[in-house]
Amino acid sequence: MSDRRPVVTRFAPSPTGFLHIGGARTALFNWLYARHTGGTFLVRIEDTDRERSTPEAVQAIFDGLEWLGLTSDRETVFQASRAPAHVAAVEALLAKGRAYRCYMTVEELNAERETSRAEGRAIRSLWRDREAGAGENRPYTVRFKGPLTGETVIADLIKGDVTLQNKELDDLVLLRSDGSPTYNLAVVVDDHDMGVTHIIRGDDHLNNAARQALIYEALDWERPAFAHLPLIHGPDGAKLSKRHGAQAVGEFADMGYLPEAMRNYLARLGWGHGDDEIFSDAQAIEWFEVSDVGASPARLDWAKLNHVNQHYIRLADDARLAALVETIHHDRQVPPSDAGLARMRAAVPLVKEGAQTLLQLADLTLFVMKARPLDLDDKTRGLLTDETKARLVRLRSAVSASEDWTVAALEPVIRAFAETEGVGIGKFGPALRGVLSGGSPAPDLASALVALGRDEALARIADAVGTDA
Repeated sequence: MSDRRPVVTRFAPSPTGFLHIGGARTALFNWLYARHTGGTFLVRIEDTDRERSTPEAVQAIFDGLEWLGLTSDRETVFQASRAPAHVAAVEALLAKGRAYRCYMTVEELNAERETSRAEGRAIRSLWRDREAGAGENRPYTVRFKGPLTGETVIADLIKGDVTLQNKELDDLVLLRSDGSPTYNLAVVVDDHDMGVTHIIRGDDHLNNAARQALIYEALDWERPAFAHLPLIHGPDGAKLSKRHGAQAVGEFADMGYLPEAMRNYLARLGWGHGDDEIFSDAQAIEWFEVSDVGASPARLDWAKLNHVNQHYIRLADDARLAALVETIHHDRQVPPSDAGLARMRAAVPLVKEGAQTLLQLADLTLFVMKARPLDLDDKTRGLLTDETKARLVRLRSAVSASEDWTVAALEPVIRAFAETEGVGIGKFGPALRGVLSGGSPAPDLASALVALGRDEALARIADAVGTDA
């Protein structure tokens, strides 16, 4: 491939299911390389399999890419709409003698398949060097007339040179008997017409690369650079499957991961910049080189993903987090009241440090949304002895005297109260936490008081100890 052409990459999924995490990483690497080189990132939907391609799957791909922030720089191309260009390329190959019409019957094809297997060679059609007679008026396919000798070398940017013997490459079908194009033909024509310079895709396509390279050469088209990404495995080293948990990008979104965290984490699956685990999009774009991608499969590590996501939750805008958490509460059928919503928004910056996912963040804000009087859990009721209730009455008086209702102001008040009482915070802290939260997850005592607000916090204590609010 010439180095003079501006870089154009593409992500070309088949809309037969959800956007898999492996596909998401492929899209990300294509996007990163295009951004790194000042090039163009394109999306093509390979929907030639009309029976399996569904509008729902197409939308799922678009939704996943949009959530990840990996949208095409140009209008999306739908492969099925390009059938005339595919047929025109086949006509050109026929005219050049690099393709032929094959009238083999199913029985003849099966017999040739058995013979070729026994002889250790690729399938060759009986019609490879025969001309159709004037009377031939029956269904046919069009096959590629590949070289019988020599070798095809793919200079893979990740795997290095991959050499295939041409005698091992069968004369692949270009057009089916119904006139529809096959995958390998359509991909070549579309990539050429879209100006794609770098094909970065999963290594499950490596076997197609030589066949596609031969089609490029037969059409006198410049061959793009190839880079085949290793698979993503589960934590146990086995191929990623349902037993490993989420596979679809939408599932990761539903589990409470932020898109910027997923971009960061996916970039580290097979590629990296030294020991850097956390980096911005700008840094990833600056550093990314396809040739730096490892040739071995990467492993999905939930602990690392959670660590990365926690980092981005800490950095995220509080209003954005609050809106995401509000959606989660609605999805859980626990919509907050107006007062609860205000407290939830105030609580987010106080509790987000302890959340690894948005679902955990929602859990940590649930306590502020509860309506008074709280239905205390059994553990809290068991802690509320007469002695503890009396101590909470005194604590309520101590904190209510604070003019500054902030974490920084209330923490020393609580510590000073414990010293005055001559006890450790453990003597009243668990009961206070239960009184404030109703048994739901909650942050440290000062943060819980601030998240609830002065009036609500004091009222909850009063409800529990039986005094006037």
